[in-house]
Amino acid sequence: MADNADSQYNNSNRAFLQAFIARSTLTFDEAKPLLAAIFTAHEKRETFPEDVTQADFNSYISAANNAISPFDLEIRSTYHQTTRSRIYALVNSTSDPITQLATIHTPDEISFLKRVLDAMFETYNTPRHEVMAITSMQAIKLHKTLTEDGPQTQNGSATQGSAGQSLTMGQAEKMMKTLVEEGWLEKSIKGFYSLSPRALMELRGWLWETYNDLDEDEGDEERASKKIKQCFACKEIITTNFFRTQSSKKCPLCRTDWTGSDFVGERAAMSTQHKPAKRRSGSGAVARRASPVALEEDEEVDEAEEQEDD
Repeated sequence: MADNADSQYNNSNRAFLQAFIARSTLTFDEAKPLLAAIFTAHEKRETFPEDVTQADFNSYISAANNAISPFDLEIRSTYHQTTRSRIYALVNSTSDPITQLATIHTPDEISFLKRVLDAMFETYNTPRHEVMAITSMQAIKLHKTLTEDGPQTQNGSATQGSAGQSLTMGQAEKMMKTLVEEGWLEKSIKGFYSLSPRALMELRGWLWETYNDLDEDEGDEERASKKIKQCFACKEIITTNFFRTQSSKKCPLCRTDWTGSDFVGERAAMSTQHKPAKRRSGSGAVARRASPVALEEDEEVDEAEEQEDD
């Protein structure tokens, strides 16, 4: 079947591409029944999902990429950081992805999205707590535009979402749900929103340029403080987990042993390290501190803890 797909671009390839565009993302397991139905219709004989091979799928991906390349589109793949399944996504290879979203969302909604991204990769992405995710309550609180003396990026400039008009809290909540439905965000069981594999592939260059504003010639110490980090193995952006494929839990870059308690992603927010060593206000405060809704991170809480310890 793969040889047949490679021989010429035919109606089966067009059907596959149309189905892919309708879904935006696809895994091999999701593609098997899809390709089986296409093969059955095209070859006039029944094909079962288990008959579809990885080679068949790869050949149709390759043919689709050749067809859409003139339109600055590309099918890319990455591993889902939680499920470890390979995700294939249709992405725009040239234009600004934020501009793409502007075709289906209002300027005020785009401004809100930028405030959400600022919160993920600035506010809730600190050396102590690299969460890179946001709860529903934290997102809804971003419905208002930022004032002139509001949060700023590390280099002192205004954050990305400082323009535009405010949304209502209801509109902000609806926008977050819409971004999940469109495949830009994922919502975990614990209520954290994070960028989906598709968004990480599509926004990769934009995220790198927006939140990593360090010069190339700066030292290793500065380089280690970059907000957006890549996997040492696959070079994809990391927003959760650690280098699991190694036999030892040692960073392949700096050779530091992993402690077993320092996490990246929503587990950083839920980690017991968020509980202060000295808490005088009782177990209720500790429970609140560990809950995702209460994680209005870092500076204010840290300052309060330091004052208590003093």
